[in-house]
Amino acid sequence: MANENNENRDDAKESMESIEDYGQTVLEHSGDGSRIFLLNIIGEIEGHEASPGGMKTTQYDHVLPQLARISDDARVDGVLLILNTVGGDVSCGLALAEMIATIGKPTVSLIIGDSHSIGVPIAVATDYAFIVPSATMIIHPVRMNGTVIGAQQTYDYFKILQERILNFIAAHSQASKDRLEFLMMNTGVLTKDLGTILVGKAAVREGLVHEVGGMREALAKLHAMIREAKT
Repeated sequence: MANENNENRDDAKESMESIEDYGQTVLEHSGDGSRIFLLNIIGEIEGHEASPGGMKTTQYDHVLPQLARISDDARVDGVLLILNTVGGDVSCGLALAEMIATIGKPTVSLIIGDSHSIGVPIAVATDYAFIVPSATMIIHPVRMNGTVIGAQQTYDYFKILQERILNFIAAHSQASKDRLEFLMMNTGVLTKDLGTILVGKAAVREGLVHEVGGMREALAKLHAMIREAKT
């Protein structure tokens, strides 16, 4: 009994440290005894270069090992992904999306604020996706920071990168690639940019997420998926 209590205290300490450091914890007080890994994707998705000091970021090199751990941990039954992100590093965000899509356990995402730019593939990478009524998704063309060479090869690379993003979103949602490309290149919504902003129900109508809902609905769906996976 003493060893069990010590293990519980160690798990609780590790959980609190994980929340403070990475915005992650394990939910394990549900009626069916399942353990759900809670993962936040917030702020800017930081990639190969560090973001400016003071900016809230999700560091992909921290998240990737956690995703590998989740996939290999028999104690974790499912994953709840909470998103409020403005996007960020394109290649690293797409790498996160690919990892989430291949965890091999029930996954549900919940957009609570924003899921913009490369946040869109991450949101649709789960088995089921929710969005709260006031949350937004923005689809726009690929942007690159830093020095850009004005050559045909640069534009070809941009097109390849956009194709990768469009193909991933289309493969993991109900939206068609043609419709996604139209939304990405739309000139009639964002006054100083190309793209489309989708609020709540509009994201559902476009087939990017499954339904409007909040934490209660997301957890209920995930528990149902976990029970089905165990039968």
